[in-house]
Amino acid sequence: QVQLVESGGGLVQAGGSLRLSCVASGRTYGMGWFRQAPGKEREFVAAITWSTWSGRSTYYADSVKGRFTISRDNTKITVYLQMNSLKPEDTAVYYCATYTSGSVPPRVADIDYWGQGTQVTVSS
Repeated sequence: QVQLVESGGGLVQAGGSLRLSCVASGRTYGMGWFRQAPGKEREFVAAITWSTWSGRSTYYADSVKGRFTISRDNTKITVYLQMNSLKPEDTAVYYCATYTSGSVPPRVADIDYWGQGTQVTVSS
């Protein structure tokens, strides 16, 4: 069982920035972020994998490429999501997630553990 604790959500104006953090209680291959807006399905945002034999790989949804950056501190087992140039359509609950295998990038069905979610609201 891996527990995930997220932080960093909040209210920001369009064009602003936020940084989300997620601390895991155990090591895992892949860590990432999904989001869910009211009335919509949960969707992939970004993911990062790391292994001694393949190194680090990052993946982004097209809607956030160039604006969001995912990074990982393996010492602290923490994943970060730096969100810049935020838009009102980025408003959602953001969920940290971990996975060990599956599609590249991961789908909702590939996720082993979820965080409790943190609200991000971008005002216009």
